[in-house]
Amino acid sequence: MEHKLIAQKTFRYQQIGELDKATQLLIVLHGYGQLAEFFIRKFNGVPENYLVIAPEGMHRFYLNGTSGRVGASWMTKEDRESDIQDNLNWLNQLLNELKEKKKFEKIILLGFSQGGATAARWYYSTKNELNNLILWASVFPPDLEKPEQSNNSKNYFVIGNQDEFYSTEQQNQEISFYRNLGFRTLTFEGKHDINGKKLLSVLNSI
Repeated sequence: MEHKLIAQKTFRYQQIGELDKATQLLIVLHGYGQLAEFFIRKFNGVPENYLVIAPEGMHRFYLNGTSGRVGASWMTKEDRESDIQDNLNWLNQLLNELKEKKKFEKIILLGFSQGGATAARWYYSTKNELNNLILWASVFPPDLEKPEQSNNSKNYFVIGNQDEFYSTEQQNQEISFYRNLGFRTLTFEGKHDINGKKLLSVLNSI
């Protein structure tokens, strides 16, 4: 018989920018097998008025075998409902601590690849505490109730036209899906990665 026990756990996150100089908060959730320490470097080019926060998934593991490089994951199929709730709980705690220290003009959430599913679940559960959602090369979580379409949406879906995880047909399907949800959809010349130029374009349009 399975039992569960809720216990305290230490989570970590990375930061770019200075809190006292920031007017905008950008929270970025990494993809499968990445670490926040390296993922956040993709955002070094954002304007100086941004504070960038990169939380790290709670599950760390060796990428190959039992030693060497380490990556992190937000969840697997095993006991996923508990992991979903744990993710929401600690991300909410992080957000509350940041808001206690500083009042931001805008709070923008970006989820890349696997991190997009966690980002979407968090965004639609926070009751408008997060102003904008950017899902980057990410599938909308099938367990999440689809939001009503809004023609005034400031949410974005971004994908590279050479993304190795999506065929051309799959890309077109995802773009159509997000457009039907009211997302603004953008593509760029590139693969499954954060494109700095396209990122700045999105941030400037928000």
